[in-house]
Amino acid sequence: MKTTPRLHVDAALNQGAEIALPREQAHYLTGVLRLSPGDPVEAFNGRDGAWLAYLAPAGKKDAALRCERKLSDVTPPPDIDYCFAPLKHARLDYVVQKATELGARRLRPVITQRTVAERVNLARMRANAVEAAEQCNLVFVPDVMEPVKLAPLIAAWEPGRALVYCDETAAIANPLDALKHLRAPAAVLVGPEGGFTKDEKAMLRSLPFVTAISLGPRIMRADTAAVAALAVMQAVLGDWHAP
Repeated sequence: MKTTPRLHVDAALNQGAEIALPREQAHYLTGVLRLSPGDPVEAFNGRDGAWLAYLAPAGKKDAALRCERKLSDVTPPPDIDYCFAPLKHARLDYVVQKATELGARRLRPVITQRTVAERVNLARMRANAVEAAEQCNLVFVPDVMEPVKLAPLIAAWEPGRALVYCDETAAIANPLDALKHLRAPAAVLVGPEGGFTKDEKAMLRSLPFVTAISLGPRIMRADTAAVAALAVMQAVLGDWHAP
């Protein structure tokens, strides 16, 4: 059985709309996937739901999509942000992809005192989030926010949003127990490879909206901790949680 390819587009989606595709997407559909005019494509933009569309001829190297009918509405994941100290290259790509798959609502790079990769390629982050959404049958794509230093992030923190940060010295060893009193909206903060500094931990611990969680007895790499922390958040207060 042939699988209908999925494609994220920027244009508005509605019945009868014809969307001219950028050259790169046109080449992907016609040159890589070898689609022909009339072949189906599932299109989504993160706003208007997922739509069944058909490839339309638009010139030798160009292509367009013609929207036929809506397949599903946008269903945003629980209001959980993923805040993280940026990593380098492939490991950052991995974190963005997995955070998207695990249902992060927003991706927020945070510069801490021990962050090594302070320069963040936001366009690459967005491209990785879109690719993960296309491949994993998601209709929603998380927002990718501008990098911010930890202190300004905390100073401008949204009232009513809980902040959970990963700390191997957390008082409660079981993260499920530590989080059982929380509800969304929330955010999880994962630090850099070297961890948070003593001063950063003291600042976080002093705030009433902050909860520290342990991820067990093993020291994880930052990209592994990202997956573990988001899984715990979804299990306790996200869409993995049984009401």
